[in-house]
Amino acid sequence: MKISELCKLVGATVYAPQDGNAEGEVLGAFASDMMSDVLAFAKNQDVLISGLCNPQTIRTAVMLDMKCILLVRGKVPTPDMITLARSNNIVLMSTKQKMYAVCGVLYANGLGAGEYNG
Repeated sequence: MKISELCKLVGATVYAPQDGNAEGEVLGAFASDMMSDVLAFAKNQDVLISGLCNPQTIRTAVMLDMKCILLVRGKVPTPDMITLARSNNIVLMSTKQKMYAVCGVLYANGLGAGEYNG
């Protein structure tokens, strides 16, 4: 799924890259507010779906080579998060939808879970 399509499906606002152009393609997603779970169980997912709105979310995505972070529940990233996402070439976006709804919409439109390691 193209990141631009993902953005449209969930009505997201793009904060990074700077021009707001969400390019690229993603094959799997992982949803969690606990970064310890993301580090332990996320394998080969390109999108991190989370309500945790702090720089640690960006750092976790960087460690796992994720391409995109989608903040849920109307969370707005801090300026530090935006700068960190931009410097690491990560698409950072936010939606007002809840995590459960986002996961359902993305799954119904063909975005899988990637490889599960649990």
